[in-house]
Amino acid sequence: MKNLISQLLATAVESLKNEGVLPADINPNIQVETARDKTHGDFASNLAMMLAKPAKMKPRDLADKIVAALPAHQAVSSVNIAGPGFINFFQDSGWLAAQLQAALDDDRLSARAAGDTQTVVVDYSAPNLAKEMHVGHLRSSIIGDAVAHVLEYLGHTVIRQNHVGDWGTQFGMLLAFMEENPVEAEAVSSPGDLENFYRQAKKRFDESAEFANRARERVVQLQAGDPECLALWNRFNQISLGHCQAVYDRLGVSLTPADVRGESAYNDQLAGIVSDLRAAGLITESEGAQCVFLDEFKNSEDKPLPVIVQKAGGGYLYATTDLAAMRYRYSQLHADRVLYFVDQRQALHFQQVFAVARKAGFVPADMQLEHMGFGTMNGADGRPFKTRDGGTIKLIDLLDEAEQRAHTLVAEKNPELPASELREIAAAVGIGAVKYADLSKHRSSDYSFNFDQMLSFEGNTAPYLMYAYTRVASVFRKLERPMSQLDDLAPLVLEAPNEVELGAHLAQFGNTLNYVAREGTPHVLCHYLYELAGRFSSFYEQCPILAADNQAQRDSRLRLAALTGRTLQQGLTLLGINTLERM
Repeated sequence: MKNLISQLLATAVESLKNEGVLPADINPNIQVETARDKTHGDFASNLAMMLAKPAKMKPRDLADKIVAALPAHQAVSSVNIAGPGFINFFQDSGWLAAQLQAALDDDRLSARAAGDTQTVVVDYSAPNLAKEMHVGHLRSSIIGDAVAHVLEYLGHTVIRQNHVGDWGTQFGMLLAFMEENPVEAEAVSSPGDLENFYRQAKKRFDESAEFANRARERVVQLQAGDPECLALWNRFNQISLGHCQAVYDRLGVSLTPADVRGESAYNDQLAGIVSDLRAAGLITESEGAQCVFLDEFKNSEDKPLPVIVQKAGGGYLYATTDLAAMRYRYSQLHADRVLYFVDQRQALHFQQVFAVARKAGFVPADMQLEHMGFGTMNGADGRPFKTRDGGTIKLIDLLDEAEQRAHTLVAEKNPELPASELREIAAAVGIGAVKYADLSKHRSSDYSFNFDQMLSFEGNTAPYLMYAYTRVASVFRKLERPMSQLDDLAPLVLEAPNEVELGAHLAQFGNTLNYVAREGTPHVLCHYLYELAGRFSSFYEQCPILAADNQAQRDSRLRLAALTGRTLQQGLTLLGINTLERM
């Protein structure tokens, strides 16, 4: 509806430009907002106040002319002017009911991409191998996955890419340490073994310059294709990747082994990246390293910051691999858009490599490269989430605790549940609570992890929304009717204010998803679902469904409840959260 009103206002502006009321060169950014006070209208625009100065008119006088120039549309029942010049629009309830019925008849709830569909590469999770996944990997994994789901649902072609850190210094350390400890190396068979082995290797790396040099040499040997190094590297990788997949499956993240394309996948292209940069006149040697200096990136002393693509010893860096990945994603995957869900602290790195890729011609100017940065997950003290002894919390341990806490909570509320159903509910609530607590925050913000808050059945939490869905489901369960069986019901009619308010919110589902797809912000969908649950609660209290005044009214409200249930379920599914028929 907001898009429709914006289009109507744009038509009115063009008409007034042709009449000479507005300057011919003006192209306003038309904003339409949902009105808070519904007595003045459902939607409002301050367009007249924005254009009053260039039009050399009083805002209210200009608003009169804009309203007069508006094309008629069946979606708008009336338009009025309020205050200094706000233009308010009332939505036609008959038209709205027809839109809601169309959504009910559509498997996708009438949600489609607002513009042309694209091929979108989503780069997310990307843990460094040789170590178990920890809480720091949670945000990239679940935020990226939610956005990938939304893009797919809207009709875009999504290519998931798990750019794992399976190359580089950590493997040099492991290989060098293995030479010193062959017996221990042979015994490594699990992620825990591998991490312990890595921890010892890292200690040696930090304490011994001689060991550090040998580790760096092993990196170069690995990158050069040494058979023995590659065989050991492959063994370690398989252990790590198996662990990662188990965590993804537990989290309900849609990454699979087929989506893994790590740093190593680009190894044979790295020398070519450097030579092509040199051919483009972008390479400068600095202290033996091959660098790209761009004038737009400078340090505090106003000197250009380098993008190092090859070390003095011959090894390559993250930047080199990222450049190779960008070229691959354009030339082989034919991406229109690439989204990188990586820690906000890597912002400068991505700004630099994006600029280098464009200057080198690795990607065209119209290919969208976007760093979707995110903040840190902190403990109650506001510092990065750690164990009591200051260690890194393993992600699998966090999920275990979430399920256990949810199990205790649900068992207290429903002691009569069978053990198997209790375990199923606890898994859905525990994992859903962890994911939703993260997704409901703006990704660029830091947030404090709190089990008590995220498992609460009150407020903007997963348990609250999951319960809201079960509340809708219970209406249909009482009737012994599937939520999808609506063909024999009377038409949907919006009469009571709570019906109209709920219906108007339901109609915004597609717009909400398009915003999330454009901005990479799942918290907007979370907020939409939270408000939807609240509006349904008000509707449920004020507009009896099963005890409606007559059959037609009951049927209409059943349709509205069914659309609410389907929208809640679909929205949570896009966020990667399972719904339950009862809790």
